[in-house]
Amino acid sequence: MQQERLQKIIAHAGVSSRREAEAMIREGRVTLNGRVVTELGTRADSDRDHIKVDGKLITKAEPHRYILLYKPKEVMTTVEDPQGRRTVIDLVRGIRERIYPVGRLDFHSEGLVLLTNDGELAFKVSHPTHGSVKTYSVKVRGVPEERLVDKLRRGITIDGKRTLPCDIERMRTTGKREDEGNSWFEVKLREGRTQQIRKMFQAVGHPVSKLRRVAIGPISDPKLTPGVWRELTKHEVKMLETMKELKKPAKRRVAASPVSRKKPAASKRPTAAKRSAAKRPKSRASAARTAPVRSSTRRTPSPRPATPRAKGTTSKSTGGKKSPVRRSGARPSRSSARR
Repeated sequence: MQQERLQKIIAHAGVSSRREAEAMIREGRVTLNGRVVTELGTRADSDRDHIKVDGKLITKAEPHRYILLYKPKEVMTTVEDPQGRRTVIDLVRGIRERIYPVGRLDFHSEGLVLLTNDGELAFKVSHPTHGSVKTYSVKVRGVPEERLVDKLRRGITIDGKRTLPCDIERMRTTGKREDEGNSWFEVKLREGRTQQIRKMFQAVGHPVSKLRRVAIGPISDPKLTPGVWRELTKHEVKMLETMKELKKPAKRRVAASPVSRKKPAASKRPTAAKRSAAKRPKSRASAARTAPVRSSTRRTPSPRPATPRAKGTTSKSTGGKKSPVRRSGARPSRSSARR
């Protein structure tokens, strides 16, 4: 058989999740052929090598089991409790395989918990980089202002670390009006830090009075009651296995001086089509139509006035005879007077 990493072999054997197996290796709780191993990159062959965790030999991988449990209040979400308190394993009877809870749900909260011996699936459901969104119904004291709820959505700093953005939706209030009584919220988280929701609302002055987990990724069952469990169907297991990883949003670069993107008014600036049309040469016909009428510098010659003929000139109509010319103020001749 091909060698695999130790944490993967431990997870496949149903001892713990891959992330918990890595912690076991770093703590020196894993031995390989009698030698303590602390390096995460160590590989081994599960068929030939002897691998022990806390002194117990790891056998071949068991059949995978997938249990959905409704955890009641005051029950520990662990395999064992040093103080002797009841755990989720105590509520699941008749399971021969060594199963363990995926993720945590605090002691005073209730709701759905997944138990399995499939390390690969447990890692995918519990890791925040995958699409496993946990949905909670949360009751808080009072009615928080919207600005405070929006602050929680963006993320706040808890125990020196900022929380991831989450979805928070107001469901209802217990008073007669919307601003009276206590408030119920639906909260969706992609991470599972210890008592995260309680610390978030406590930070804005509205402590949590009730909290229950109603969905793990696409898996939910409103019919389950506290202390009752069932096995997941093949379709539900397939939905958990095919959850896609979340893509990190690309960082946006902020420009030093923002440029206005308002479109210029049509009356102030010509459009690109008009500017390009103005640069193109016009045809002769269009130029003649659009060209303004200009006054020509060449003037049409005006008809010359008739000048009086000089004395002694002949006319064609008189047959070459001289036409008499009268002067103003001249006396008529004797011959004309006689007539």
